[in-house]
Amino acid sequence: MTTIAPIAPVGVLLREWRNRRRRSQLDLAADAEVSTRHLSFVETGRSKPSRELLLHLAEHLDVPLRDRNSLLLAAGYAPEHRETPLDDEAMAPVRAALRTILTGHEPFPALILDRHSCLVMANGPLLALMSEGIAPELLEPPINVLRVSLHPEGLAPRIANLAEWGTHLLTRLHRQAILTGDAELIRLRDELLGYPGVGGVTEGHDPASMLFVPLRLRSADGTLLSFFSTVATFGTAVDITLAELAIETFFPADAATEAFLRSDALRGSTTGE
Repeated sequence: MTTIAPIAPVGVLLREWRNRRRRSQLDLAADAEVSTRHLSFVETGRSKPSRELLLHLAEHLDVPLRDRNSLLLAAGYAPEHRETPLDDEAMAPVRAALRTILTGHEPFPALILDRHSCLVMANGPLLALMSEGIAPELLEPPINVLRVSLHPEGLAPRIANLAEWGTHLLTRLHRQAILTGDAELIRLRDELLGYPGVGGVTEGHDPASMLFVPLRLRSADGTLLSFFSTVATFGTAVDITLAELAIETFFPADAATEAFLRSDALRGSTTGE
């Protein structure tokens, strides 16, 4: 089982998650069908929550599985969710399924990321696009895809709409950092904001507006390619590793890009095991 050392009392952690979700005690108590008084007592440490209540509140607050374990540990309970390494023998069916997803998307690019946007797996077309002209140190594992994308020695010089695409990525990263309170995501966001020409974070954005921001990327031969992407996660996962994976698939945004990709201009093999 995952071992996570709590850094604060369970009531403090619970209140932090409630505040991150911008929920009042009254709102959360009504939604979770518990008394506001009891919720207040839990948050102030006057009452110890049961295991069932903690999991119930975590569900209503959409707390990630890793952090649900932290809540349980802070309250003196055993963790609920396992974290199985992806290379574990038990995860062989999962790895096979992920490879099928990636290869099935070819000849269009696709990749799988962990919670910090580090590369887990990618198909051939994505690797061909991402490896052209990139500083070798950026491709040393673990490969952070956001860093590779926006670094001036990464893909940035080949992105025709760098400010627009950078703002899209940074706004998405900022939202993840705020929703999770993950210190590593906050550090990554601050690092990327210091890169030249990448735009910035758009506060108060409409999440739907991020769905169709194009990526306009020049290939090694100078061909201007245009993509839009979608991100999928495993919403029903009970293992932390699987719950924290994200599958990003890229689609051609115009006929010329589709023709380029279907011409076998990008070759490679799925990797990441």
